[in-house]
Amino acid sequence: MSVAKKDYKRITTKSLIEMKANGEKISMLTAYDFTMAQIVDHAGVDVILVGDSASNVMAGHETTLPITLDQMIYHASGVVRGTSRALVVVDLPFGSYQSDPKEALRSSIRIMKESGGHAVKMEGGSEIKDSIKKILNAGIPVMGHLGLTPQSIYKFGTYTVRAKEEEEADKLIEDAKMLERIGCFSLVLEKIPAALATRVAQSISIPVIGIGAGGGVDGQVLVIHDMLGMNNEFNPRFLRRYLDMFDQMTKAIGNYVADVKSSDFPNEKEQY
Repeated sequence: MSVAKKDYKRITTKSLIEMKANGEKISMLTAYDFTMAQIVDHAGVDVILVGDSASNVMAGHETTLPITLDQMIYHASGVVRGTSRALVVVDLPFGSYQSDPKEALRSSIRIMKESGGHAVKMEGGSEIKDSIKKILNAGIPVMGHLGLTPQSIYKFGTYTVRAKEEEEADKLIEDAKMLERIGCFSLVLEKIPAALATRVAQSISIPVIGIGAGGGVDGQVLVIHDMLGMNNEFNPRFLRRYLDMFDQMTKAIGNYVADVKSSDFPNEKEQY
């Protein structure tokens, strides 16, 4: 029996759990500024992630590690101001929660108070359990993140698919169940085998959002710059480009330069 899709005027953590229960897939994209957030929100995306991927696509760093808590709050503040429907989730950046639960709580409180974000996201399982519980006990919603965890890139040494071996897969399932049990409202699974991701999604009641985790999960997330083709050097298997904005923007800017050089711009109608 199919369930009628609910028209959500504002997405909340409860909305996402309802969507999973009703079999409605969840759409999630990143955004890092006011203007992009307005566009993404207007297009009907359910969740906007202010990802620490801003370190890569906004600042040009090789990894997500350099971005600071202050910088994440800056990006998140603009996104929140540009959003009226989507749930805004903000990544806790590397170094802001790993040291101890008190530090994790302080970082989360700053994000919620100073940016107006609706939830935080954290990478890791049992090793950060105490920090997650501390944040949840303060009434701050937490989205988990398992599988490939980019903040641990120097530990793993590679961005290849995670949890292909049975031992790591078993731990991932245990961690997913633990995250649900302690109160996380959803979970991101990044770059793991599709069959394993499906198994996780079916074994827990909170929504599972995938990136490179196949179609058997409850929703999908991509980095907006990748999805729109603004970055033409990143070509993982899981990425579907919906535009080639690198090419389109390069041509448009080139046309502008040519018009300025030739004195075609501005013409008589474009001046006072």
